[in-house]
Amino acid sequence: MSKVKICGLSRTEDIAAVNEVLPDFVGFVFAPSRRRVDFHTAAMLKVNLDLRVKTVGVFVNEIVDTVVQIYRHRLIDLVQLHGDEDDEYIRRLKDLCGCPVIKVICVGDSPPALPPENDCLRDFLIFDTISASARRGGTGKAFDWNMVKHYREKPYFLAGGISADNVADAVGLLSPFCVDVSSGVETDGVKDADKIAEFVRIVREVNDENR
Repeated sequence: MSKVKICGLSRTEDIAAVNEVLPDFVGFVFAPSRRRVDFHTAAMLKVNLDLRVKTVGVFVNEIVDTVVQIYRHRLIDLVQLHGDEDDEYIRRLKDLCGCPVIKVICVGDSPPALPPENDCLRDFLIFDTISASARRGGTGKAFDWNMVKHYREKPYFLAGGISADNVADAVGLLSPFCVDVSSGVETDGVKDADKIAEFVRIVREVNDENR
């Protein structure tokens, strides 16, 4: 059954919205972004978040010690790496704090390069759309899901242009471990409580139908 991650929370109103519907994960973006939060904002959001919801910290080429500090302060439960972090970086991160790691696989117009089947550093992958102008994802556009239709080696998050309009198709076609949405639940660049509730409702309905 596919889980739900609402990414890019930055306001107390966002926390109130997700507390109403309890997605499985929420994301705090610590990388350069209009949704970026600092340590103190993340701490304030975390303390008001329902304990049943896991938090994911999104980083791009961040200093390892900074990620470790945020994780050790229990602001996040998982680390999502969206940059050029290599095996050595992930190995050091895990040695220092043992955090679960989600690593981005950027998908463009051709099938993506995937880690080896025996990879044990990455706990999860996240498939996200890239373009010439958005090399780190966050395009708000979906890639051709058929390129990862048969991937089963490791649980993955599906991102890139996901919204209430297409999430039922995504779950029906791929059954990803988790669907990851950000701009798809926003209105005028701000998280929309009604859109969040609708998105979560659709995923849960599809899950129920597929039981």
